[in-house]
Amino acid sequence: MIERKTPIALDPDDLVVHVGAMRKRHIRSVLRIEQQVYPRPWSAALFQSELALRDTRAYFVARVGHTLVGYSGLMMTLDDGHVTTIAVDPAWHRSRIGTRLLLALAREALARGATALTLEVRLSNQGAQALYRRFGFEPVGVRRGYYQDTGEDALIMWARRVQEPAYRELLASHERQLPGRTVFETRRVITSTDDGPSG
Repeated sequence: MIERKTPIALDPDDLVVHVGAMRKRHIRSVLRIEQQVYPRPWSAALFQSELALRDTRAYFVARVGHTLVGYSGLMMTLDDGHVTTIAVDPAWHRSRIGTRLLLALAREALARGATALTLEVRLSNQGAQALYRRFGFEPVGVRRGYYQDTGEDALIMWARRVQEPAYRELLASHERQLPGRTVFETRRVITSTDDGPSG
């Protein structure tokens, strides 16, 4: 992720971010970000097909007011939760949108019985890797030539023992450190945070 400041003069402590389930009506805004962030963006049809697989998929969007600023996806395979995508509008980097989206994914995976989380990330994407490490992901291997657009290798990362209380406390700690207010509107539970930044 290339980090840039938000285009508006907004104090992070005043930020209110809603994170909820992705719907078909969100796809146009999702594609706008997808085309900015990825060299080979997903199509509207692919997003629609993913949204239809409710038993094994979960997709979330982050909104500030009426503006969609990011989205994320999860695929369940037995008891493993696979992060399929996380993308944030470049204009909203450094607003901790990615952290909020990863929190939603991790909690959804836990609610679905996941005992581990996994993902692939470009070897060159140090910013994303740092975010994932904060969520307990550790590198375990490399997939050679995984990204077809450039032939770049992917780092495989796993977070294990995510059903243990220590991991739930890790998630709670990240949530407490978020600036402003976050409203999580998931299918299973609606929670909100109103804590300022702690560092």
